Amino acid sequence: MSTITLKESWNTAQTVVRIEQPGKYTGLERIMLAAQGDLQRLLSSFFADTIDIEVIYAKNTPRIAPAAPDAPIIQTRKVLLKCRSVVVCTATSTVTLTSPECERLILDEKFAIGQTFRQMKQVPAFLLKDIELNETPAGEEELRRTYTLTSPGIECEILEVFPSRDMFVYGEEWLTKQHMRIWT
Repeated sequence: MSTITLKESWNTAQTVVRIEQPGKYTGLERIMLAAQGDLQRLLSSFFADTIDIEVIYAKNTPRIAPAAPDAPIIQTRKVLLKCRSVVVCTATSTVTLTSPECERLILDEKFAIGQTFRQMKQVPAFLLKDIELNETPAGEEELRRTYTLTSPGIECEILEVFPSRDMFVYGEEWLTKQHMRIWT
């Protein structure tokens, strides 16, 4: 896995975000690839509907003492982001907790990763590590990204898989088609 170049800069009057090989991705895909802990919010805006999180698993290292830099608690987790029961993203994460506040939010209060950063009122440092395009057995082209989000007390490495690039092209039409497949 190689680090993909994502450059973001701003000044008093300009902002620029550039992803390596931008022509390979649609404008909407570039927005999702640059999401920094707010993907659920962006997907909700795109589909104009609720995005629910379904936890597939969440496994923690033992909680012997409160989380600290010299005694981190690590959680591995897999969640599905769903809109109207349709999976729009699968996220597999390793979350390293090094503060009691982050431990409480993630492990006790069960906040999702993005909501944890919002609850702490922190904008995490973001590093896009990899982008992949893969063909699925069903003939769809899925989009994957691996990235890290880091803030005091928490570090997350996340792999997100969007099941079909068509989702970003056809939006509501794609969602309705997938919903019909689930219920027929």
